[in-house]
Amino acid sequence: MKERLLKRFYEEIAVLEREVKVELPKEIQRARELGDLRENAEYKAAKERQDIVNVRISMLKKRVGEISMMNLDRIPHGKAGFGSTVHLKANTGDTIVYQLVMPEEADAEKGMISVSSPIGRAILNKEEGDEIKVVTPNGNKTFELIKLTTIHDEA
Repeated sequence: MKERLLKRFYEEIAVLEREVKVELPKEIQRARELGDLRENAEYKAAKERQDIVNVRISMLKKRVGEISMMNLDRIPHGKAGFGSTVHLKANTGDTIVYQLVMPEEADAEKGMISVSSPIGRAILNKEEGDEIKVVTPNGNKTFELIKLTTIHDEA
């Protein structure tokens, strides 16, 4: 899971670095050839894009560093944490399955929720049989954690 996210970030960094080192300099050069830079929209757009791409690269490299430093051994055994898959039983009797993931991987439609989302935070450190109360814009919801598979169980 950690490796999959890191791979995705490294791939995005490679694409963005190519853009900032190869493609954008060509665009900037073409725009310079058009003349007066003070009123050159193409030049300004390319320079703005260059700034945006550089900021994104910096942010991605920072996240790579943070994720690389994550010690998965510190994730609790027997309690919900990053990488856990939880089966929740709602008051209606419906069962919902979620996997707790990094914010960048979150996709509620696929059952992947961020550990920093309201429901993700409510699930953290819970054990099988625990009641989970979540405050949502549509009102409070209560679930029972009926099954838990931690990142250690899946390894």
